Amino acid sequence: MLRKLAGYKYIIATLLYASLFFTQSLTLTWTVPYIVQALILNTAIMLGIYAFRGFDNSTTSSMNSCFVSFLSGTILGVVFAMIPILFFHARLPRFSIALTAAISIFIFPFIGCILMRYTIKHLPPKRYLVIGREEELSPILEEVRKASMNKIQIYSYLNPSPATLAATIEMETARPYDAILIGDPQLARGVESLISQAEARNIAVEYLPLIVESVLKRIPMKLVDIFRDYYTIAFSNIHQSYRKRVIDILISTFAITVLSPVFLILYLLIVIEDGRPAVFTQKRVGLNNTIFTIHKFRSMYKSSEKQGAKYATQQGDNITKIGKFIRPVRLDEIPQFFDILRGKMSFIGPRPEQPNFAEELSQQLPYYKLRHKLKTGLTGWAQTNYKYAATIEEQEKKLSYDLYYVKNQSTLLDLQIILKTFETVLFRKGAK
Repeated sequence: MLRKLAGYKYIIATLLYASLFFTQSLTLTWTVPYIVQALILNTAIMLGIYAFRGFDNSTTSSMNSCFVSFLSGTILGVVFAMIPILFFHARLPRFSIALTAAISIFIFPFIGCILMRYTIKHLPPKRYLVIGREEELSPILEEVRKASMNKIQIYSYLNPSPATLAATIEMETARPYDAILIGDPQLARGVESLISQAEARNIAVEYLPLIVESVLKRIPMKLVDIFRDYYTIAFSNIHQSYRKRVIDILISTFAITVLSPVFLILYLLIVIEDGRPAVFTQKRVGLNNTIFTIHKFRSMYKSSEKQGAKYATQQGDNITKIGKFIRPVRLDEIPQFFDILRGKMSFIGPRPEQPNFAEELSQQLPYYKLRHKLKTGLTGWAQTNYKYAATIEEQEKKLSYDLYYVKNQSTLLDLQIILKTFETVLFRKGAK
């Protein structure tokens, strides 16, 4: 069901993408430079819309949310597309660019939203017979049901004996469930032969981690507790990619070069307001729990650190005037591009924490140290999907996003994070 829904989303996005070229063909006589520029512009707009969650289930449930997502994504896409387009001698006419943006902003939200709603509404739900205890699994699966817009449903929970499972499998006519979901591997081991019989009868057998991760895009701690053996093996195979290091060097070099004027301006503003130093250093926990030094533009008064380490939400009175501007849009973080270039951090990964906080969290959250299987990052999956965490409950949920990234890291996931980072920065969400 989820793959079908994802497939329909790609079809809808492709139709919208193709319609941009069709509209442009009404005002243009195509030449090779125009074709290349149109590809850049249209691709940037669609990526921008994706970055602002224009095709997410939760977004399409509200026409207002759709409009905001498409508006923001289009503006972002046009801005980024204009950078390479300016290097062409024969540029796309302004009218064509304006028409493309207008269609993307004022027509696409209605078409995309209506098509997505129609698709979701007519996609049949998938019902599961769950092998597991209801009191243990219902909170997770209720969250899955809501996130899937009621397209994943639970027929029943079963704490099975061979007799009860055999009787349930024997329902040949009008079987009230579509698949068996293994929610507790311990219980499933007692009825392995019957589960094999179910598969032989073409009854699909699926496992809870795959469903939860594909829908929620995070790994709840309870899930790790239940499927401890599976996750122990999965996390034991994690390694830092050499390809990612090459990308880090390219990104950090480019960012340092382009942002050098911003570095100078911020440096002078901070010094003028509160003196030197403009950049401060702090110990953080990185790859394999090693301690390294991170660099940031100082956004608090020099006297604030005398009060000891605090979470960001506890520092409101200590923030400087320039700090109140640069912190929400993350400009205080840009010296970390030097840390990335040095190899101490990666561009994408779990955010590094101060040693005393990391030790405190590792004592309260048993799987916290698994996030250090990779280099910490300037941005990450948790930062783009969850708010700043101030309580232990919020830290636990944020950790579930970090663990998802560590386990499922890929170039495609990194691209998603980069796109979502623009939304996080512009809407001032996530870590502080």
